[in-house]
Formats: sequence, structure tokens, C-alpha cells
Amino acid sequence: MITSFNDLFASLKAKGIRKRMIAAWAVDSHTIEAASMASDLGFVEVTLVGDEALIAKVCDECGIDRGKFQIVDIKAELKAVAHAVKMVHDGEGDVLMKGLCSTDKFLRAILDKENGLLPPKGLLSHVGVLENPRYHKLMFIGDMAVIPQPDFRQKVKIAGYINSVARSFGIEKPKMAFIAASEQMLDSMPACMEAAMLAKMCDRGQIPGCIGDGPLALDVAIDKESVQIKKLVSPVAGDADCLLFPNIESANVFWKTNTKLMDGVRQAGMLVGTKVPCVLASRADSVDVKLNSIAEAVAFVV
Repeated sequence: MITSFNDLFASLKAKGIRKRMIAAWAVDSHTIEAASMASDLGFVEVTLVGDEALIAKVCDECGIDRGKFQIVDIKAELKAVAHAVKMVHDGEGDVLMKGLCSTDKFLRAILDKENGLLPPKGLLSHVGVLENPRYHKLMFIGDMAVIPQPDFRQKVKIAGYINSVARSFGIEKPKMAFIAASEQMLDSMPACMEAAMLAKMCDRGQIPGCIGDGPLALDVAIDKESVQIKKLVSPVAGDADCLLFPNIESANVFWKTNTKLMDGVRQAGMLVGTKVPCVLASRADSVDVKLNSIAEAVAFVV
């Protein structure tokens, strides 16, 4: 069972999985170092799209052999991003990665109607993966980056995305917690009502392949002692793999609280709902975050 990113790297290597990754405006050290490490681990073949002179400078400074990459020399940022997305659109890549470009430019190219990567009537979302030394397994969460206030239908789709990513990590039947401020059925809180509806959909197989329960407050979703104290009976509580939050604020705060106030946390994140998974890490994210995100995307392609 994959319970860490190192386990994921080992699994991809053992299976001989190797995918084609296109990195858009990949002219910064973190992107190039992460791409280099992923290439050395064997699970990607990398194409860097960007200013070749800047790429060469970074490679020289970091001691990276740029011969391991295919480089598409495009001097302008916007043109490089658009070209990278078009390459993937045309079937030349299995995974897209954001380099030093801003998120809005990256998304604009992905959403382009002619050469973009979002299918008609598709829903763009984001699935993050957290490895926290205080929890006994990985956590798959959404949506902390794209949809501010998902309606019920969007939550159904997001739940499907999170479930699919968890399953791509080898979890046969993920346990999904629909998070609210309370595990009580409170009609004054729409998040509680919708969580209960989502849980019933899981029971009926309308969100297939997972075990779902909600509403669940965060403590009972991930802490077995809280479950025992509150005498809650649930197939998910205290052992959740997946956390679907009611809105972007709650998901984003949980994500950043983990990473900023807890030592040893590792994370990954990617866009889903697109024709291929798209690695969406912040320009300021570490090499480790970007490497983990590449591995998440490669596992999801398979």
C-alpha cells in the first residue's frame, strides 16, 4: 500500500511506468530540478518549453545535464505557455506542468477553446495530496485552489475526482469524508445537508468506488480518539483517505495550516477535469512539492 511519496516513486519505478511531460515556461531552478529528478527516477521523459539560454544557465548552475531534456526554444513567456499546451493538446505529452509562468496565464492557455485541454462542459478542479507524519496514511483533498463555492453538482464531480486520484495510488476503495463544521445533521448549515446527500449517493453507488460518510467534522474524520469520545459509528470516521471540503476557504486553510505549522509535511497538487493531468504548483513551491506533484500526475495518467 502506498502511504508516502517515496512509496509512490518506488511503485512507479517497479511498474516501469514512464510518461511524456511537457513543462511550460520551464526556466526556473525548482521546475528544472524537479523535472531532472523525476527523469532520473525514471517515470518521465521531459520536454522543457522556454528560453533555451535561461534553461542552459539554470542547468549549468545546478549541475544538471541538459541533454536529458528535449528543449523547445521559445523566448516569450506567453507564447511558450501556449505552445506547451498545444503540444499536449496535439497528443505530444501525457502530463502538463506549470513552470515559472503565473497561474492565470497557465489557466488561460488550458481553457483556450481551440487548443486548450478542458473538454466541452468539463469542470476544472484541483486535487491535493498531503503526507503528514501525524497521520497514518496519505490524505487526498479538494478543492483548495479552483472552485470558490462549489454547488452540489460540482461537489459530486469533485468527489469523483478525489476518489479517482486516491484509487490511482492503489487504494482499492477509498474512504471519503464530506467535511462540515459538525457531524450533527444541522439544517441551519447547508454543508451538513449536502454532505449527508453525498454520503447517501456513495451508499447507492452513485459516486462509485468509494465508501463515503458525512457530515463529518474534521476531528472525527481523521482522529480515532475523537471518534471514540463522541461515540460516533461510521465506516469512515478516524480513518479517512479523502476529504471533500465545503468551500475553497476551508480547504485552503487546512492545506496551508498543514504545510506552514507542521514539520515534515510533504504535498502535491494537480489540476483535474482536463484531458491530461496538469501539475499546478506555485512558483514559490519547493523542488520536493513539484517532484511529488509530477509523480501524482503520472500515477493518475495510468
